[in-house]
Parts: sequence; structure tokens; C-alpha cells
Amino acid sequence: MKLFFIGFMGCGKTTWSRKLANHLGYEFIDLDHILEAKVGMTIAEYFEAHGQDAFRQLESSILKETDYPESVVVSTGGGLPCFFDNMEWMNANGQTLYIKLSPKTLAERLDKGKTTRPLIQGLHGDALVAFIAVKLAEREEFYEQATHIVNGIDMSVEILAEVVK
Repeated sequence: MKLFFIGFMGCGKTTWSRKLANHLGYEFIDLDHILEAKVGMTIAEYFEAHGQDAFRQLESSILKETDYPESVVVSTGGGLPCFFDNMEWMNANGQTLYIKLSPKTLAERLDKGKTTRPLIQGLHGDALVAFIAVKLAEREEFYEQATHIVNGIDMSVEILAEVVK
């Protein structure tokens, strides 16, 4: 099975996809790491140098051109499902799992590490929550197309394994 984790930045896609892969004995792939290795810079650096449009095109190419093992859990970027036909492609080529959290919870998580997140640099407190609420509302129509939707609060690897069974 190929399983693609999706959701807003800070929801725990990388952490939970790695844990689930270990639990199931599957391989783990972080598409952000593949992208950074391919371009030789961080996502933030690439974003700044080339802009969001170029980044989204590259991100989509990497999604579709990566050679996935048969049993794999993949962590994707937060915006990846919302551009081009990426969500449709992931659902056609595996299962998708959306980790759903509220804007307030996401803001609390992101407030600690936002220097590496180009879209939220310089945002704090209520401004960060408001930005996330607007972005999440835009992205929800894509995220809601996921094969599985899980509440990111009180999650465990056992719950995830049961959901994707």
C-alpha cells in the first residue's frame, strides 16, 4: 500500500508518517527532503530564490516522478494537495490520510518553528491564527478529498494503523 499523509503545515505529517511506517514495517519517504536534495537548498531558500509558482511546479513533479516502493508511507508538503491535479493523482496511486487540526492548535505548534516556513514568517499570535484560518479554509476542499480523515488531537500509531487497515 502507498499512503500519502496530507494536511496543513505543523499538523504532524512527517512525525506520524514516520511512526506509522515503522509500525507497519513500510518504507518512509519525506517529499520535502527529496525536493531539498534535488535542488541543493532548503525549501525556504528555493521559495525565496524562485517564488511560489516555481516551487509548486517542482513539488508536483517530484510527487509524480518519485519511484515509490510498494509498501510506503509518504509525508507531503502542506500545500501540495491544493495545486494542479496532485490530490487526484495521490488518490489514484494510493490512499491519502488528512491530519485535521484547528487553526489555533496549528498556530500554537507553528509558532515555535516558523523561521523555516516561508508562508508564515513574521506572523505572530492572532495574526498567525487568522492567516492559518484563511489558508485552511482555502485548502479544506482539497484536504477533505482524502481517503481517510483523522483528528490530529489524541492520535496514536495504533489509531492510524486501524484507520488505514
